[in-house]
Amino acid sequence: VQLQASGGGLVQAGGSLRLSCAASGRTFGSYAIGWFRQAPGKEREFVATITSWSGGITYYADSVKGRFTISSVNAKNTVYLQMNSLKPEDTAVYYCAARRRTEPPRVGASYDYWGQGTLVTVSS
Repeated sequence: VQLQASGGGLVQAGGSLRLSCAASGRTFGSYAIGWFRQAPGKEREFVATITSWSGGITYYADSVKGRFTISSVNAKNTVYLQMNSLKPEDTAVYYCAARRRTEPPRVGASYDYWGQGTLVTVSS
C-alpha cells in the first residue's frame, strides 16, 4: 500500500483546509485509513479514522470532534480530512496511514503503512 498525503498549508485561525490521502497498491482495499498528526516537540497523536473505503464507522480524537470530518471516495481511492474552525493548536504535520480493519483504530502501532506527511500551520 502506498499513500500520498496532500492539502496542507497556512491558514488563519477559524479557517478551513481539506487534506487528501490517495492510496494505491494491490491490496489497499482491505485496509482502513487513519490520520495522525505530530506537532513540534510533541508525540504523534491520533486524529481520525474511517473503517471502509465506501464509508463506514468513523472515529475522532476528542480534540477535533465536531470540527474535523473524515470521508472517503472509493472511486478515487482517496480519503479526505475536512478541517474546519482551525485553531493554532492544530498546527502539525499530518500523516495518513493504513491499518488492517481488525486492528484497534486509535493506536499508531496498528498502522502498517504511512504517507509522507503534509504540514498544516494555523496562525493566530
